[in-house]
Amino acid sequence: PSPPPLLHPQMAGRSLPLATAVIALAACAAAFVAPKADNAIFFENFQSKSNPLKQWVKTQHSMYSNDFEVTAEYSLDEEDKTLVLARAARHYGMFAPAKTGSLEGKDFVVQYEFKLAKGQECGGGYLKLVLEPFDTPKSFANSVPYSIMFGPDKCGDSKKVHFIFQHRNPISKQLVEHHLKDPPQFPTDELTHLYTLYVQANGNFALYIDQEEETSGSLLADFVPPVNPDKVIDDPNDEKPDDWVDDAKIYDPEAKKPADWDEDAPKEIVDEDAVIPEGWLVDEPAEIPDPDAAIPEEWDAEEDGEWEAPLVPNPKCDEVGCGEWAAPVKPNPAYKGKWKPPMIDNPAYKGPWAPAKIDNP
Repeated sequence: PSPPPLLHPQMAGRSLPLATAVIALAACAAAFVAPKADNAIFFENFQSKSNPLKQWVKTQHSMYSNDFEVTAEYSLDEEDKTLVLARAARHYGMFAPAKTGSLEGKDFVVQYEFKLAKGQECGGGYLKLVLEPFDTPKSFANSVPYSIMFGPDKCGDSKKVHFIFQHRNPISKQLVEHHLKDPPQFPTDELTHLYTLYVQANGNFALYIDQEEETSGSLLADFVPPVNPDKVIDDPNDEKPDDWVDDAKIYDPEAKKPADWDEDAPKEIVDEDAVIPEGWLVDEPAEIPDPDAAIPEEWDAEEDGEWEAPLVPNPKCDEVGCGEWAAPVKPNPAYKGKWKPPMIDNPAYKGPWAPAKIDNP
């Protein structure tokens, strides 16, 4: 699908050439215009001078830090304020009321800008659209049911844009979480990027980063577990019979070890045909005292004993070899190893066992 309209075009984009950036900065400094979205169900630009968080309520749940700041520190223009999560390794959470009404037969767009101003090791910057009302600000936490969860999340080598939705099964009445099968990765630079989720009335969706489509598909076909469960499932009460044989091959019980099979024959034997190489110096040691070594000045023979030069490889051995010669070993042509009977088809084999199928309740 074609991308939905860009709500805030001033800072979206992966990079700007230096000259362009300078011009953009000058233009913004001359006349900053706050973005608008008159037809949006909910819109926030954090530009209110008196109370930029007036639409929001901070959660009072104990797991959240909530040291939110609204500042222009990371913007191109001193008038362009942004919401900043100031402290690392903290959970943040706040919510704002927004009534969508029925979205049946309507397209739906979630769009916002996100910037890793100081990089990120592990954490997320995603939004949740709450599915059901909750009692108090203190009760707003990670466990609150939601309809859509969308946005970047990074930890270690994993860096993906979440798109998860929760759907209440009409039969079981259970709320089921459905994850996008192949979520796209997102840029981890320190630039501002625009994230857009476009859900269409026909059940299709598209996900964009900086107005470039990263992935698209169907809500019914591209999520796990699928929205529509399988008609039949494995019977959870079916058990594999004790006498079920699933070994396709067995050792031949009729086979016998050949009479000439020697299990004790070594794998390698001395090569009796080998001869000492010409030039081998039998009487030369492999190592000799280092002729260039000198007794240290601080050496005290009475306390340290008689000094001996360290040993070094004998240079006379470099060409062929020195010292006592021993014939090398070679593979033993008579070696057969431990005897095992050959494998044959198992006459009792029944095939791989699988539980019976039953109708999915």
